[in-house]
Amino acid sequence: MERLRIAGCVFAEDEAEVLLASARTPVELEHMVQQRIAGTPLEHIVGWAEFAGLRIAVDPGVFVPRRRTELLLAHAQRLAHAKRLVPSRPLVVELCCGSAALSAALGSTFPDVELYATDIDPVAVRCARGNLASLASPACALQGDLYEPLPPSLAGRVDLLLANAPYVPTEEISLMPREARRYESRVALDGGSDGLDLQRRIAAHAQRWLALDGHLLVETSRSQAAESATILARNGLATQVVTSDELEATAVIGWLPRAGERLLITSEIPHPDDRWMRRSLSRSPGHRPCAAPARRWPEFISSNFASSPGENYSLRSGAIAIGTPQA
Repeated sequence: MERLRIAGCVFAEDEAEVLLASARTPVELEHMVQQRIAGTPLEHIVGWAEFAGLRIAVDPGVFVPRRRTELLLAHAQRLAHAKRLVPSRPLVVELCCGSAALSAALGSTFPDVELYATDIDPVAVRCARGNLASLASPACALQGDLYEPLPPSLAGRVDLLLANAPYVPTEEISLMPREARRYESRVALDGGSDGLDLQRRIAAHAQRWLALDGHLLVETSRSQAAESATILARNGLATQVVTSDELEATAVIGWLPRAGERLLITSEIPHPDDRWMRRSLSRSPGHRPCAAPARRWPEFISSNFASSPGENYSLRSGAIAIGTPQA
């Protein structure tokens, strides 16, 4: 532990516990410690990252799931729950999937969903296939650029379109933590000149793939949120910006507008006083790895999301409405 601390690991004690639990022999432990001292992300060393209470395999070079993406997941879970009330199998597509952490978490909670995950990076797709293999849900990971590898038969049928696409501006990649810059694929980080190139391409074709009551969910940053929402609105979608101070997360939700709806609703998602959310194991480089979660993610969802009449769903701890007609 002292060697990790000297090397600059902020959460040396927690990381030491993870390494000790993962190493099978003293020789392997020493090799792992040396890798960590050299700067290799902890998740790439042990081969997994915690996300929403699940252990997600993360191969070398693959984007490490960040805790902030649990905001996008929470809204995807809520919307998936709503769609399960109708007699059909919800269809979910995850673009720029990386390890397919979002798909894996959705599939583990809702075994009746149909999942498709795509990524342009063959290393990421191979990793994603491994994470989806154990799901009861029908799921597949496809290699290709955004929508390109999807079966044409999915057009107009997608209930949830998820995208944690790269949104770091090219010139700001040099300012990212060393672990990300050196050990994660550039294609998983670079969002173009303003960070929103991929979002523009996703939004431009979203209507072709979304079902009439489908939703597009895109992760972004707080500083980019207004422009992200504008991009979706310019492509014919009503939008809502949701944020979480605790997760330091921002996402934009888009859907085909109904008569009378405004194009933009802004809402902050408050977190309940729930130990699971405060002790999540998932971490990005530099975030503290914690002990086992006090509650599993499905329990959190089922106990904190309540349905109301019609199509509205809300957090018991602070209601927000998606797709509610506005005066």
